Amino acid sequence: MFLTAEWRKLALAQYAVPQEILSKYLPPNTVLDDWQGKYYVSLVGFMFLDVKLRGFNIPFHTNFEEVNLRFYVKFKEGNIWKRGVVFIKEIVPKPAITFVANTLYKENYQTLPMKHLWVEQEHQLEVNYYWKNKNWHNFSVTADPEAKEILIDSEEEFITEHYWGYTKIGLNRTSEYGVEHPRWEAYPVRDYTINVDFGINYGADFTFLNQAKPDSVMLAEGSEIRVLKGKKF
Repeated sequence: MFLTAEWRKLALAQYAVPQEILSKYLPPNTVLDDWQGKYYVSLVGFMFLDVKLRGFNIPFHTNFEEVNLRFYVKFKEGNIWKRGVVFIKEIVPKPAITFVANTLYKENYQTLPMKHLWVEQEHQLEVNYYWKNKNWHNFSVTADPEAKEILIDSEEEFITEHYWGYTKIGLNRTSEYGVEHPRWEAYPVRDYTINVDFGINYGADFTFLNQAKPDSVMLAEGSEIRVLKGKKF
């Protein structure tokens, strides 16, 4: 076991993106995974809570925000398709996490000032994530206060049930790690606000999302998670 934590209050906004944009970010030996013919990127904001590395808490790195942009892939191992995600970038407020992820695991992390605000009321739930990259950006969701089961074969299931992570680590090399968690519940979303400059945060390929409306927005409760030690191929 490499890492254990909780991922909580995951705000996810899905945007359909042309296949040719995502293809250049594909790790070797993976292929794009689609939802009913759409190739999604997801803007995801959530809290890391009670982080333990190999069973031990890391001082000052136990609870923190993350915002990432990710897309969905598959990898065929034998006769089995493994469904996973690839990160365009992951933003966190802790420089030590960025250093380890970028140096040892060839991920694309960035350290920025971040904050969050959760307002849990009897009649509604508000979840807000903020980060500062030149200016402040934010992703906020207002939802019903009670989470519901995610339906089988739904878009929400497609988005949340990818249990592998893939990273390009060389011209013909990919790293893979597994993530274990129970099936999640989601809060019915009432409204959302996305004030994000995608070009500044994620590069010129994604600037067009500044004018795009997401295809869907969801808010998952999350759970305890376990990140398994990876392999390379």
